[in-house]
Amino acid sequence: MHEFCPRYTPNGKVIYLGDAGKKLQVYDEFALKALGIHLSKHGKMPDIVVHYPAKGWLVLLEAVTSHGPIGIKRHNELKDLFKDSLLPLVFVTAFPSRKIMMRYLREIAWETDVWVSETPDHLIHFNGERFLGPYE
Repeated sequence: MHEFCPRYTPNGKVIYLGDAGKKLQVYDEFALKALGIHLSKHGKMPDIVVHYPAKGWLVLLEAVTSHGPIGIKRHNELKDLFKDSLLPLVFVTAFPSRKIMMRYLREIAWETDVWVSETPDHLIHFNGERFLGPYE
């Protein structure tokens, strides 16, 4: 997050941040509700939710080490979970290395992005006409 957010969501606000141990670190219920999102903090949340006002996006990040990549099933779960969002959604899976990413390559859903922390200045975009943006 410390490498991703300044590069791709500068001045964005982390409104949710969980950890692999299921210990909640950030849960800005007021910000979530203001964006039309009414969630249980114990639901199937992504690892990080960033409100990126400069683009009018809600960026949902999953660390592959905690839940696996955003595959088609997870993509659909997140779309359903955030169906009331007033902002379009951007889906990003974070990997620690390209070697680990290769293990999951077949599972990554189209219309998502991949970020690899060992090469933080680059994103991999899975198809579509937009780069790091929502599909509406």
